[in-house]
Amino acid sequence: MINLTKLYCGLDSPSDPLRYGPDGSRDPGRGPEAAPTARTRKPIVVWTMSRRCNLHCVHCYTDSENRDYPGELTVDDARRMLEDLAEFRIPALLLSGGEPLAHPHFFELAAEAARLGLRLTLSTNGTLIDAETARRIRETGFTYVGISFDGLGKVNDQFRGRQGAFEAALAGVRRLKAVGQRVGLRFTLTRRNAAALPQIFELVEREGMDRVCFYHLVYSGRGSRIAVDDLAHADTRDVLDQICAWAVALESLDRRVEILTVDNHVDGVYLYLKLREGDPGRAEMVRRLLEWNGGGANASGVGIANIDACGNVHPDQFWQTATLGNVRERPFSQIWTDESHPLLAGLRNRLPLLKGRCGRCRWKPLCGGSFRVRALQATGDAWAPDPACYLTDEEIAG
Repeated sequence: MINLTKLYCGLDSPSDPLRYGPDGSRDPGRGPEAAPTARTRKPIVVWTMSRRCNLHCVHCYTDSENRDYPGELTVDDARRMLEDLAEFRIPALLLSGGEPLAHPHFFELAAEAARLGLRLTLSTNGTLIDAETARRIRETGFTYVGISFDGLGKVNDQFRGRQGAFEAALAGVRRLKAVGQRVGLRFTLTRRNAAALPQIFELVEREGMDRVCFYHLVYSGRGSRIAVDDLAHADTRDVLDQICAWAVALESLDRRVEILTVDNHVDGVYLYLKLREGDPGRAEMVRRLLEWNGGGANASGVGIANIDACGNVHPDQFWQTATLGNVRERPFSQIWTDESHPLLAGLRNRLPLLKGRCGRCRWKPLCGGSFRVRALQATGDAWAPDPACYLTDEEIAG
């Protein structure tokens, strides 16, 4: 994730301790032993609680449907896993899916995670959040709930595969806000919906959302079927310019919204280059923060991990084709610290392995080769250039 609010506008956000250096690398909730560098920190774990989902989104990375999936973790399996994650002292646990709220033991397991001291966040489509569910989410202790939208009205419903999904998700946002829960919007950028950005900005402001995450398309699951809908490089730059302009406008109005972009670490370099043109001093501070963070080099397989519904451990939630182990057979903590798996070892020292434009790019220390699974999905080679890099040849050469 690239925290545009901090990097471009210079405003501190609650999630900064998970991402940035000496002035933002300590998580107040995890004690004094927080990792001093991004490379040595424990991973944020995304737990895909179940593949079952009541919607059928065109870009779903788990290719989920509204049906039972065999072999998913039992409650006892999940409890043992949560105990290990707590003992391993991960900085945060993101409950995801499928649709996590469709899990029959969602609140039981979330409460157990909270009891163990795990910092909880929730990724949901929002359509199952009635007033009682909103109250229970707030009382369980979730630090943040992200609700997915892909546009307004019919545009969103077409992406989500169900008529009325937009109104149901919006009602979920309002119910969470009514009980004082921190909530935000998640939006995946494609050719089909980029024109809706001004409406998304308006929606975030009108509903008083606390955060918005703009996701770059990843070609995994059903997302691989719409890879042709990824933004052209020039359009991606235009989108980043729009988001930056909106962030500045919010700052001028003293409206605090945490704005992040996700799954393309090139965004950090682009922000740095924009700042360097008008504010070299601030740009240099941003460069240091980005270099501490390391971009993709400290993301998949390092600072982010995924445990799927059957207990398989993956480098991130989009990399379902590579399994590092299973928590039924070995605790996550053991799987994650065993670098005998060649992919895991490679991800933790990836810069020398990068090829092509990524291999010769001057911004490797900041971007870290961006998102490796997208390169894999596009080319069959995890170390090939990330096709979503929108920097010019002149920019990467300096």
